[in-house]
Amino acid sequence: MTGGKSAFRKAAVLVMALTLAGCGDGGLFGGGNQRVENLEGFTAEQIFERGEYELSRARPEDAAYYFGEIERLYPYSSWAQRALIMQAYSYHQDKDYENSRTAAQRFIDFYPADEDAAYAQYLLALSYYDQIDEVGRDQGLTFQALQALRAVIERYPDSEYATSAILKFDLAFDHLAGKEMEIGRYYLRRKHYSAAINRFRVVVEDFQTTSHTPEALHRLVEAYLSLGLFDEAQTAGAILGYNYRSTQWYEDSYKLLTSQGLEMKDRGNNWLSQIYRQTIKGQWL
Repeated sequence: MTGGKSAFRKAAVLVMALTLAGCGDGGLFGGGNQRVENLEGFTAEQIFERGEYELSRARPEDAAYYFGEIERLYPYSSWAQRALIMQAYSYHQDKDYENSRTAAQRFIDFYPADEDAAYAQYLLALSYYDQIDEVGRDQGLTFQALQALRAVIERYPDSEYATSAILKFDLAFDHLAGKEMEIGRYYLRRKHYSAAINRFRVVVEDFQTTSHTPEALHRLVEAYLSLGLFDEAQTAGAILGYNYRSTQWYEDSYKLLTSQGLEMKDRGNNWLSQIYRQTIKGQWL
């Protein structure tokens, strides 16, 4: 496609114009309230405009139908190419994420060099990301969202979608860490200390750039103290003191350790000691 603006941007402008114009008669399609099933008498442009019209009326399911019909009736036209990305968008607006993902992937496969390929990849990522809700759900979608968002960032670093993809990637990454924390706290409340430590360790080692790391370190202090593993507890506190002294988690760990006559300092030779030494050398966080 040529002309400086992507098909999606052009269509968005036209949809707004149709909305402001109050297109209530459906144009060449008659009354406009019924889906037209036989479209063979219409040009690709007319069908495309009907799809835009349906979007302006907040009827994305019908819009997706019309854009899909262009691909069926005019499969090798430039209108079919434009309609495919709009179909992916329409499905996403309808929260039909599976079909949105399928249409977006087809666009990427058929038109990898097109300027709208970046938006198609972004839509594909959103089809996973927008289904991430509460932390307690299965995190398979989060992993898939991370992979798809990474593809936007790596393949289209100069696109207008890269910045948003980076932000969403960080939020999804934080979401995964939150899942580990939820499970870890569950085990900690039930005094399954070893199982809790395993979860908090994952956060400290694999998700150290997320907002959950200070709490994970504090929970490690709690769990190790409960097991009588004082070296590990003190070292976890030392890392908190070095990196997160301004947090409430540092204050809570400080009170907990000092109440038992312990210090927040590196002790012994354990996995936390290795992290502490890396921290001091500036090789971690």
